[in-house]
Amino acid sequence: MQENLGERRIIEIIRECLELMPDMYPPFGDDVSAVDIGNGLLAVIKTDMLVASTDVPPQMTLRQAARKAVVMNISDLAAKGVKPLAVLASLGLPRSLGEEQIRQIGLGLNEGAREYGAYVLGGDTNEAPDIIIDCHVLGVCRKETLITRSGAKPGDILATTGTFGKTAAGLRIFLQGLTAPEQIAKPLRESVLMPKARLKEGLAMAETGGVSASIDSSDGLAWSIYELSRASGVGFTIEKLPIAEEAEKFAELHNLDPKELCLYGGEEYELVVAVKPEKWRMVESAVESVGGRLIRIGVATPDRRLLLKWRGEAIPIEPRGWEHFKS
Repeated sequence: MQENLGERRIIEIIRECLELMPDMYPPFGDDVSAVDIGNGLLAVIKTDMLVASTDVPPQMTLRQAARKAVVMNISDLAAKGVKPLAVLASLGLPRSLGEEQIRQIGLGLNEGAREYGAYVLGGDTNEAPDIIIDCHVLGVCRKETLITRSGAKPGDILATTGTFGKTAAGLRIFLQGLTAPEQIAKPLRESVLMPKARLKEGLAMAETGGVSASIDSSDGLAWSIYELSRASGVGFTIEKLPIAEEAEKFAELHNLDPKELCLYGGEEYELVVAVKPEKWRMVESAVESVGGRLIRIGVATPDRRLLLKWRGEAIPIEPRGWEHFKS
């Protein structure tokens, strides 16, 4: 049964059946795939699927859902420092959808692409029992600027492009009916309905050559750190938990564990990066120059353990987060 296997084991099984392209770069299992097109250039490809019943809360409009389907693909390109150029969208649609509902999906696809400078070129449509929006995004970059998951070294600085916990709290508002004062609840709801890809930040960091490893955090902060650890062969110690102020206040209101919201929520499209310490100021300045911020949260270690320093204790970080067929 798929619920026993989990998404990651299913991917491993499929991977075992494939004959891999020689000299793949980045290697199989990174955020994106790529093909060497000569002259030092890579054609970078990403595909990610949104299914209404598992990925769309009831309060999200079709337009917002279609936009999100594009944004979550672009976020993975952002993690690699790749500018998106074109989008293809394959749609599985129930026959019960009306013309205006179809139009809202089209508007959302266009909105998501144009927000980041890309265009929707076409795709495919088919009948399906649920709404499925499967996007494929193409970008091009110089081979030397693409950032993989596997380059982190002990001593590198662990950082993020933003705070965590808002989407985990926002989903509790939507799915569990929890409440909060509007000044807290509004940004929590918006984090779920209108996610942002950190493309400007990713492109700026890639140009510095100062980022040794990078990943999109859509599966949660803890799982993202685990993936960087596994790919790079290092551990990480979080010295400063990057929890959003609104999420922390929400946790206080409902007696929730703020660490749980911050580490294990998922659906946040921040970038989690390892930065070469001698180039920290250069990378930080590059991010600030495009209107972003880089939050220093920890350090890479040689022992491959994942730890959180919390109120005088060193707490193990569990390698878990959002996973289809399990979460």
